[in-house]
Amino acid sequence: MADRSRSLGRPFWTFWTAAALANLGDGIRVAAFPLLAAALSDNPVAVAAVAAAQFLPWLVTGLLAGVLADRRAARALIAAADASRVVVLAAVAVAVATGLASVALVVAAAFLLGVGETLRDTAAQTAIPRLVDDAQLERANGRLVAGEIVGNEFVGPPVGAMLFVVGAALPFAVNGASLALAVMLVLSLPLSLARPGPGPGRSGADADGRSVTAAPARRGALAGLRWLVRQPVLRTLVVVGAAVAAADSAWFAIFVLYARQSLGLGALGFGLLLATGAAGGLAGSLVADRLIGRFRHRRVLAWSMAVTAGTPALLAVAPHRIAAVVVVVVTSASFAVLNVAALSVRQRLVPGDLLGRVVAASRMLSYGCTALGALAGGALAAGLGMRAPFLFSATVAVAATAAWCVASRPTAPPDLA
Repeated sequence: MADRSRSLGRPFWTFWTAAALANLGDGIRVAAFPLLAAALSDNPVAVAAVAAAQFLPWLVTGLLAGVLADRRAARALIAAADASRVVVLAAVAVAVATGLASVALVVAAAFLLGVGETLRDTAAQTAIPRLVDDAQLERANGRLVAGEIVGNEFVGPPVGAMLFVVGAALPFAVNGASLALAVMLVLSLPLSLARPGPGPGRSGADADGRSVTAAPARRGALAGLRWLVRQPVLRTLVVVGAAVAAADSAWFAIFVLYARQSLGLGALGFGLLLATGAAGGLAGSLVADRLIGRFRHRRVLAWSMAVTAGTPALLAVAPHRIAAVVVVVVTSASFAVLNVAALSVRQRLVPGDLLGRVVAASRMLSYGCTALGALAGGALAAGLGMRAPFLFSATVAVAATAAWCVASRPTAPPDLA
């Protein structure tokens, strides 16, 4: 478990700072892109297309990103991905400033930026085991998730909105500048991230859960998916984690309508409610390593699944503002703990030469289920009423937690028990 008496080290904090700058830029873009799309067109389909274009790359290029992360040096791949995004953002800023921007251009830019984000995020997960000791993975992942929450949810969106009010091109220029600084920091990282492959001493688990030393890189984009299918513990974790993500998106997709109709909240009140939830996520990410150190991965994963998907049922029986605050804080905190624990398990069990492809395959499933969950939540609310998505989430909580507890017990490696 995490050794709290030791520092994570300067290389990790350099990497963390670069990731924080990238996440800040992502948060700025979260607010700026829909504002720009709405300014260019009042067609809901056009505005939705911009949002969809940012997530589509995981389904289209996810496996390719995994292959590149396994075969290319993490430092070079992250720097190249961010540098490419700087170029795209500069083009968007110029187009907006000169009045040449169109919805088609914004959709294309959103897709290209999503491709770069896919490459960066996949390579970043393969870099963490090279920057910190095995015993510090949970602590390092917790700090990274905390930085992601601050940038993507706390600071980035309001900054992006304010910059857009000052000048529509400004948020994209600032996003590009933050990524340029991130590139310089990444290029200053140690040589251990400048070489491709799993790195010295990197090990994982075979399909039966036994510890193995990483072998020479296996070929093929589907190699990681095949390994994942044969590894019982991680296979179960990925499937139930995707189910929890679908349940979470099912109720959250209609939450803005629920907040307006059942809680009487306007736009400002809803924004404050989401900010409160982000505070819960930040707290969860910072205490995750302590929880895992005390209760071990398997138990923490089970409880975080149950709490993340089960707590929203409270709003089905108690449609009150205080209940809503409890739900967003508790679910955000438990989801952050779930993410930290799942990341650490994956980094421990997957052989280093396959980590990028397994990460990509896992995220493809998770993002796909997130999209399906959102559609299911909308359909349930339309057909059965606003309470239905919250009850659906609770049902998934019971099923996912039970599946994880049953499937992980017989084959769980010692440090997951």
